[in-house]
Amino acid sequence: MEKLTAILAIETSTSLASAALLVGSHSWVRELNGVETHSQGILPALQDLLAQAGLALSDCDAIAFGCGPGAFTGIRTACGIVQGLAFGADLPVVPVGSLLVMAMAAREQNDGTDFVCILDARMNEVYCARYRWLAGVWQEVVAPALLKLEDLVIDQAQTCCLVLGQGVLLPAAYADCTHLALMPHARQTALAGLAAYQAGLTLTAELAQPLYLRNKIALTTAERLAQKNAPREG
Repeated sequence: MEKLTAILAIETSTSLASAALLVGSHSWVRELNGVETHSQGILPALQDLLAQAGLALSDCDAIAFGCGPGAFTGIRTACGIVQGLAFGADLPVVPVGSLLVMAMAAREQNDGTDFVCILDARMNEVYCARYRWLAGVWQEVVAPALLKLEDLVIDQAQTCCLVLGQGVLLPAAYADCTHLALMPHARQTALAGLAAYQAGLTLTAELAQPLYLRNKIALTTAERLAQKNAPREG
């Protein structure tokens, strides 16, 4: 009997952490709510998935992980866990963008081909990227970037779907755009990992690195006070 490709995946770039195991056409998933559960809960979740499928870690073909952009602690957690597992089992890894998996999830609910994905980056900023589904392949139209939500520019002459992560408010200028509320999830991370594995686009464990779009991860006390005391418009 031909061996089915098995991809283990984790996505911890936001407050919704998830794990998935994809074996052929079968999949198993687990979700963990709350950032504090990410580091403690993700390994037991992976072990549970493998047990359900009757597999050992060494039976997997690759480990896919959400490399960001996203929460600093979350994507560091993902890289650390994946490196440890991949080194121990001698498995390749596949970094998958958190914004891309939002587009993949949106494609399952919307038959469009153009998706603008937006995640809350805190400090009044967002992570944003644009993807296009063309001839069965995802294309990165606009690479992930960090920007102010009010600086978001979308060509409304082209039909697109906005995919908004938790905490992102739709700008008034785009109120008429089709939009969905979705978060990055390991199920799509596993699917992206499978495609990359089949295309030979895997990395060795030491190359499992996060995608950082900012060096600064928090406002200073002075900046928070200045923001609080700034005069409000209107």
